[in-house]
Amino acid sequence: MIRVELPAHLRTLARLEGEVRLQVASPVTLGSVLDALEVRYPVLRGTIRDHVTLRRRPFVRFFACERDISQEAPDAPLPQPVAIGAEPLLIIGALAGG
Repeated sequence: MIRVELPAHLRTLARLEGEVRLQVASPVTLGSVLDALEVRYPVLRGTIRDHVTLRRRPFVRFFACERDISQEAPDAPLPQPVAIGAEPLLIIGALAGG
């Protein structure tokens, strides 16, 4: 069971409270987790990654085990603690401006 923590605005959109728990088949990758998240919560399609290219949206970051994995390939395996559900995958809405 994979644990995913979403930013408040996406939790509100999906009508969620707290973290999401998803069943994801091995190998557990960022892409497979996002696929499972979008299947379970279709309203999130296009909010985290582009509909067509499946590339991460600007101002969205991914963290696993206190490490920014936003630039890693979507098919790269997630760290073991995230893959077994000991640690959550964090999806963060980044801020910009001056």
